[in-house]
Amino acid sequence: MTEDVARLTLAALATGLWLASVLAVILGVRRARREEKARSESLAGDGGDATLIAYASQTGLAEQLAWMTARALSDGGWPVRVVSFSDLDLDLLKGSRRALFVVSTTGEGDAPDSAGRVVRTLLGEAAGLDGLSYGVLSLGDLTYRDYCGFGRALEAWLRRSDALPLFDTVEVDDGDPAAVRHWQHQLNQLTGATTAPDWTPPAYDRWRMVERTHVNPGSPGGEAFHIALEPLDGPANWVAGDIAEIGVPTADGGEVSREYSIGSLPSDGRLELLVRLMRHPDGTPGLGSGRLALGLGVGDELPLRIRTNAAFHAPAASTPMILIGNGTGIAGLRAHLKSRTTGDGGAWLLFGERTAAHDAFFDDELQTALAAGVLTRLDRTFSRDPDAEGRTGRYVQHLIDDHAEEIVAWVERGAAIYVCGSLDGMASGVHAALETALGPDRLIELTETGRYRRDVY
Repeated sequence: MTEDVARLTLAALATGLWLASVLAVILGVRRARREEKARSESLAGDGGDATLIAYASQTGLAEQLAWMTARALSDGGWPVRVVSFSDLDLDLLKGSRRALFVVSTTGEGDAPDSAGRVVRTLLGEAAGLDGLSYGVLSLGDLTYRDYCGFGRALEAWLRRSDALPLFDTVEVDDGDPAAVRHWQHQLNQLTGATTAPDWTPPAYDRWRMVERTHVNPGSPGGEAFHIALEPLDGPANWVAGDIAEIGVPTADGGEVSREYSIGSLPSDGRLELLVRLMRHPDGTPGLGSGRLALGLGVGDELPLRIRTNAAFHAPAASTPMILIGNGTGIAGLRAHLKSRTTGDGGAWLLFGERTAAHDAFFDDELQTALAAGVLTRLDRTFSRDPDAEGRTGRYVQHLIDDHAEEIVAWVERGAAIYVCGSLDGMASGVHAALETALGPDRLIELTETGRYRRDVY
């Protein structure tokens, strides 16, 4: 009898402890949701034009980055609304003009548990999201077979639903701080923030400027400078498509990173950039471009690190490449041309700038590459110059319209399309022209298979 009483007492105690733990979990969840709601309301402000920030997190990193994203936008004057994918629905998406998605991939390409309902109810078929602009921060791990699989599936669904990207998807391998800084850089581009401190400060190497040449004197556009740098801490390594991050001091004693497409290869013996001097409305130079073009002198040191940009690395050498760009975007395309040989699959460059007399960047190199067969075809247009038919105001996307049949033929024989240059105007114009030439579904397929890649800024 005593043993029975003891067993009943222990059972009751265990039940009580279990109920208490369940209650604690419920209260904890409710408290977390109240805190999340309060945080979201504190950032949303009074406007109805809040940017939606939706996160799908498995271990908590995506949620943390979503809130850092919200704070960055809020500090830049943008109202925001933060939600978990568990609370995301089509009405919320359709009621938003802008949305940023911070999502992780778990297992072999699977969505986090919180995104299960969205996967089942939304991603199966396209939705009408033509009024939505979006960005995606996709967390993954390259050691798994389907790297960033959920992020890529989400991005493909957004494109099929006629939403427009604010910038290219940023993929993060195993929490890579350089990729996270790139996401922050894209946010700063949206808000216009120029002095926001890095979330994850980089470890820089020491470099020295060894050459700076003003390459377009007399151009109706902004001054462009060809800049060459040498490492001081031993040999540096990179491949075509990688990015140079340069540390720039701020007036308050801090430091921010600025990103530039690398226009050379290690075999050149130096790292080369093509930098446009940007100026604010009051005429003051931009923080990064002003330092490189005006502030530093030849022989001066500067902090720089190389960021691997796998999303813009070259395809197999046998793959034909269609290179499309404008302005200083020629630098990133130049590196790819430098990595090709006459035995490769061929390369076609389509490029746009203002005037042939002043802005035909690297013309001697391009003519040499044509003669050697490394560059198979070169088509350029200059918006201030009349073309053969007397038309002006023609940009690189018009070259795509003019040569649509040939572009389709190149793609049909396996060509990859690489775009580098300005995000505003050029990137959207080129994308629209390629959609017209190839069809939206074909362009999405090229994106998903890595045959349509962009480095736009």
